[in-house]
Amino acid sequence: MAKTVDITEKLNMDGNPVIVIKNKKLEVNADAATVLKLMDVIGDGAGTPKQVSNMYNLLFSEKARKTIEELKLSFDDLKIVVQTAITLITGKEEEAGESQIPATT
Repeated sequence: MAKTVDITEKLNMDGNPVIVIKNKKLEVNADAATVLKLMDVIGDGAGTPKQVSNMYNLLFSEKARKTIEELKLSFDDLKIVVQTAITLITGKEEEAGESQIPATT
């Protein structure tokens, strides 16, 4: 018989993390498949509005995106929300002087 190893106790299966903006809770998609797709977008590097949009769509469910849209955030504020979500799910704080989503002009 093949060896069986149960790793359930080693896994963090507590659900997705949440960001709060103006008392509204926004669940951030943190599953492995989403994070891998996100890393693909981040790896492209340019920080274009299209890349921010792709990351936004990956990170937040349709319900969370609707809540964000109701907040009527500026694009700069939206970049902060996306950047915070990325930091939350990857556990990596950005280093001083670096930005994960470069300013777009």
